[in-house]
This record gives sequence, C-alpha cells and structure tokens, in this order.
Amino acid sequence: MTAGNNVTQAPWSALLARIPKVELHVHVVGSLRAGTLAELAREAGLALPRAADQLYRYQNFYDFIEIFRLASQVLLRAEHFERALYEYVEDAHSRGALAHVEFFFNPSYHYAQGVTYRTQLDGLLSGIRAVKRDFGVSALLVPSVDREFGADMAAQVLADVLSNRPDEVVGMGLDGPEDRGPPEAFAAIFAQIAAAGLRRTAHVCEDYAPTPAANYLACRDLLGCERFDHGYRVMTDPAVVARARDDGAIFTVCPKPSTRERDPIRLGAIRAMLEAGLRVTLATDDPAMFDTDIADAYQRIFPDVDVPGLRAVCETSIDACWLDEPGKSQLRRSLKAALGDLSAAGHPPQSASCLPSINSSPNKRP
Repeated sequence: MTAGNNVTQAPWSALLARIPKVELHVHVVGSLRAGTLAELAREAGLALPRAADQLYRYQNFYDFIEIFRLASQVLLRAEHFERALYEYVEDAHSRGALAHVEFFFNPSYHYAQGVTYRTQLDGLLSGIRAVKRDFGVSALLVPSVDREFGADMAAQVLADVLSNRPDEVVGMGLDGPEDRGPPEAFAAIFAQIAAAGLRRTAHVCEDYAPTPAANYLACRDLLGCERFDHGYRVMTDPAVVARARDDGAIFTVCPKPSTRERDPIRLGAIRAMLEAGLRVTLATDDPAMFDTDIADAYQRIFPDVDVPGLRAVCETSIDACWLDEPGKSQLRRSLKAALGDLSAAGHPPQSASCLPSINSSPNKRP
C-alpha cells in the first residue's frame, strides 16, 4: 500500500494528530507525569496526600493549586527541570506532532527549597537542547510571577531574569489565582519588563471564579500584554468582547480544565469566543495534571472535519509565538505540507464541526 493510500484511508482524528502544532500555554510543573512526581517526592522525602494514581483527581481548583505547588517542591536539581521538560515534549511530539512550545515556569515556587533561578534555567536549557536534538521540537521559556506571592517577589524574579538572559528566555507572564491579585498590582513590574525588551502575557478572565471581564482591559492597557492566557470570562461583557476583537487579541485557550465539572463550561466558553470572532490558540495548561495532551486539545475543539477552522487556529498559533521570523517561516512550511495531506485525504474545505469555522482576521464580525 502506498503512503498516499495510507493518508487517504486515515480517519480525521488520526490526520488531526499529525498536524504540526504550536503550544503557547503549558507549565513545566504541570507537565510532570504522576509517576515522575511520585519518584521525585520519594527522593525528596515528601509524602503525597493520596496515592499516585489518584494524585491528579481534584476536588476543586484550589485543590489542584495545592498539588501543583507540592509538585514544585520535588524539582530540586537542574536535571529534574530537564527531565520535566523533556518528558512533556516526548509525549506531546509522539501523540500530537508538537513542533514548537513556549513553557511557563515560576522561579518563586522553588526558591524556598533553595533552588536558584540559575539552577532552574540550566536544567530547562539542557532540556531545550535535548528535545531539539531528539525530536526536532523548538522551545522557548517564559518565566512567570504568581499573583499570590505579591509584587515584591515579582520584583525578585524579574531581577533574576534580567541577570540571566539567554536567547531562549523571551518574555514574562503573570499567573496564579486571579481573584487573589488584580492585574493593576503588577503594572510597575510589567513596565520594567517592557523596558527590558521582554514580551508580556498574563493569565486573565479564567472560569474557576467570577473574575471580571475588565481584567482583560487592565492586562492590555496597564500591563501591555501581547497575549492573553485563558480569557473565557471576557464573554460576560459584550463591550470587552468588542474591544478584544478590535484589538486582534490572541487568547491561549485550554479545552481541558482542572476539574471535570467544568468541562462543559470551558468548551461552551471557547465556542462563544469562536462565534464572537476572537482569535485563539489551543493548549494544555497542565497536561499531565489535567489528563490531557495537545492532540486531545485539538480533538476537543475539532471533533469533526473542519479544515478552515483548523488552519486558522494553527496559523494564529504561529503568528502568536515568539520565535524569530526564520523559525516561524519553517513552521508555516510544515503546516502547509500537513494541510496538503488533509486535501489528499479527500476532506472537504467546508466545516462540519460543531464549532464555527474560525476567521483569522482580527476585525471579523460575526
């Protein structure tokens, strides 16, 4: 049987998994396999709150946050950070054709264990070199500050970032429970980030709590963010939706949330964002901890044939990534070739998805 016949006979889900993907919203700690976390916890002498096979079953969002922070305590040496990054890319590349990824990591989570920023960075950079060598996957780093740790800790993280600036560190982010730290509190820090020439993004308008849609405006206007992580609750305010659409804002949405009861809420919010003409990329957030991967993220949004919608999301992901132009050009060539395989498989261009096709134009009106 020829390769072409293999393509023609492959189902949509298999072809979807082969499309080269760019992921812009994944946390190093949240990518730890449960078995790796259990192994490293034993080495560190830390007790787990429940059995490893139940570790990533959460009662609520805050239970997840506690497990996430426990996991951060087991990463004690450079090789631990390298392993976490490597194992995530290994899984994502084999299951979903990951081609480029930009990792969040929170230096402040590890300071209390005596793990310096330099140690974290050395491990992550080693991991980046290894995944490029073994899988051909490119990776960049986005150190982040946690709202709950406050502006003083954010300033310490920024100082460490500015004192150690390899090319792979391209920007900084803001994350942590959004209802415990308004964006305005970090305006001065983000002004310094901008002055240093680093890119900016922030977790905003998540759906675990009634966070205001106006947080988008604060992240855009006060923090100068160029990407927005999550963004679901912008849909609660039509005026903010219109502003985000006119801005051409790009939201790094994650189809699988931390707790099962929010599955329909999350997918409904993403559906509404697409219907409103907002630009999105697809990501996993904390893939191991949420029992998902990048192939699953795409399958959740594109369960049925939708070549235009798929193309728009993939192109938006490349547009939004912080690679240099030669790197983006290579990704575009790979995407074009893969989309050609979809055409060879006889999939029609019209959308058959439960979600509308996505138009990549930032000013598209529904």
